[in-house]
Amino acid sequence: MGDFHNVAGQEAIKKIANLIETSGTCMFQTNLDEIPASSRPMATRKVEEDGSIWFFSPADSSKNMDISVDDRVQLVYINNSSFEYLSLYGTVSIIKDSAKAKELWNPILKTWFNNGPEDCDVTLLKFTPLDGYYWDTKNNKMVSMVKIAIGAISGKKMDDGREGSISVD
Repeated sequence: MGDFHNVAGQEAIKKIANLIETSGTCMFQTNLDEIPASSRPMATRKVEEDGSIWFFSPADSSKNMDISVDDRVQLVYINNSSFEYLSLYGTVSIIKDSAKAKELWNPILKTWFNNGPEDCDVTLLKFTPLDGYYWDTKNNKMVSMVKIAIGAISGKKMDDGREGSISVD
C-alpha cells in the first residue's frame, strides 16, 4: 500500500493542474445516474487558478444535451507512462463566450469547428471540481519501474505509490 496524502485548496489545484498537464485528455462522463454512464474522450484546454477546467464542445452534442438535464460530471485522467491517475467529480456549465473561445483556441479544433472560435456551434464547458482522488508515484518512472521489477523478483512489496483525496474548497 502506498502513502496517503490528501490535498486541499491551492495544493489540490496545483496537484490537479500537474496531473492534467501530463495527460491532457480525459474520459468525460455524464448521465452519472445511468449504468453505464455516458463517457467520451475530451481534450482539456486549460486549468484555471481557481481549479476550474475548460473544454470545447459542439452546441448540439449529446454531452451538452446531457449536461442541460444534469450538470454533474466525472472526469478520469490516465497517464500510464508516468503512473499518474486522477478522478474528479464536479459540475459543468455550458458557456457561449467568443472572447474566451479565442483565448483557449487551438488550430486542431478546426477539425470540429470549421469557422474557428467564432463558429456558431462553439460552446465552452467549464468544469468546477467538487472533489476527487489521485494516484501517482513518489519517484520518477525509472525508479518506479526498478522498484516494481525488484518487487516482482524478490516477492517483497516495493510500493512507490502515493494517493489521496482532492478537495478544491
